[in-house]
Amino acid sequence: MSKPVRVGVVGCGAISGAYLGMAKNFPNVEMFACADLDPARAAAAAEKFGVANVLSVEQLLAHPDIEMVLNLTIPKAHAPVALQALATGKHTYMEKPLGVNREEGAKVIDAARAKNLRVGCAPDTFMGSGIQTARKVIDDGVIGRPVAFTALMQGRGHEHWHPSPEFYYEPGGGPMFDMGPYYLTALLNLLGPVKRISGMSTIAIPERTITSQPKAGKKITVQTPDHIVGLMEFTNGAVGTIIQSFATVEGGHDGSHPIIINGTDGAVRVPDPNTFDGTVIVRRHGEKDSIEVPSQFHKGYGRSVGLADMAVALRSGRAHRANGEQALAVLDLMQGFLDSSTSGRMYEPRYAYERPAAMRADLPFGQLEP
Repeated sequence: MSKPVRVGVVGCGAISGAYLGMAKNFPNVEMFACADLDPARAAAAAEKFGVANVLSVEQLLAHPDIEMVLNLTIPKAHAPVALQALATGKHTYMEKPLGVNREEGAKVIDAARAKNLRVGCAPDTFMGSGIQTARKVIDDGVIGRPVAFTALMQGRGHEHWHPSPEFYYEPGGGPMFDMGPYYLTALLNLLGPVKRISGMSTIAIPERTITSQPKAGKKITVQTPDHIVGLMEFTNGAVGTIIQSFATVEGGHDGSHPIIINGTDGAVRVPDPNTFDGTVIVRRHGEKDSIEVPSQFHKGYGRSVGLADMAVALRSGRAHRANGEQALAVLDLMQGFLDSSTSGRMYEPRYAYERPAAMRADLPFGQLEP
C-alpha cells in the first residue's frame, strides 16, 4: 500500500466529527492535525478522534508534512481558505458549496489548475449504496429511458436545532445552497449533464427566531431566498422539478425517498441524497407491486469516502469522484436557479459536467481502487 496522505483539518465544528469518525476506515488517509479559530474546539476534536497535532490555521497551512487540507469552515470561508491552501501547494477537499457564487468557485478551480493541484468537494453521499444502486438501475435500463423526475426537500429550516444557524440565511446559504448540493449532485450522477434550467424563488419568512441553544430568542433577518422551485431539462431528454424549501411543512412524497425518476418502462424511488444508504424501490410498467432492489454497493460508508477516494487517486493518478469540476457544475446550477428567478429567463449551464466512474462493488469495505 502506498504512503497515506496526511490531512490537516481546518474547521472543527459540528460536521467535523462525521469526517474524523469515518476516516479511520480508510488506511490511505492520515488525519494529521486539527485547526480552528477556536483553539479549544480544535483540541477537543483532536482528543476525541485521536488526531496527533493541534495547530493554528496558519501553522497548518504552512506545515510541510500536510499534503491535503480538509476545509470544514462555514460556506463564506470555503473559497478563501481553499485559495490559501492552494497557494501553499496543498490539495484541498472542502465541505459544500464550493463557493458562495460561481465566480468564487471558478477562482478555486483556476487556482488549482495553475498549480497542478487537486480540489475535491462534498457531497460524497452519491458514492454510497443508495445513489450507486439507483444509478445502476437507470444505467441498466430497468426503467427504460428517463422521462421525468421530482426532487423535493421541504422543511422549516435550521434555527430550531443548529447551535449557530445564522449563516444558513445569508448569501451562500438558504435551502438551495445548503441542501441543493445533495440533490443536484445525485441528479447529475443519475441522469448526466443538464441542458437548461429555469427557477422561481422567494423569501417566504423574512425573519426567523432561533429556538435552539445557546442563541434561543435571537432574531435572524433572512438575506437569501428560503423557497426555490426549479425546472430542469437534461441532455438525455429527462425533464423534471426540484424544490428546495425552508418554508414548508409537508413534502410531496415521503422523506425517505425524496427523488422519484420516471422512465418509459417504470419508475425508481431514490433514497435521501443527504444519506449514503437507504432502500431503492422500483415499479415496472404493467406490474402492480413495487420491489426493493438489492444493494449494489457497500452499506455503511459516511463522510470521508470522497476524501479517501481523492487520496487514492492522488497517489495513482486517476480521476477522483467528488471533484471540483462536479462541484462547480452544481454551484453554477444553484446560482442559475436564482439568476433565472431574477431575470425571468432560462439559464444554460456555463460549465461542462462529466459523470464520475461508478463505485466498484468488488472491493472490501474501506478499500478503493488505485
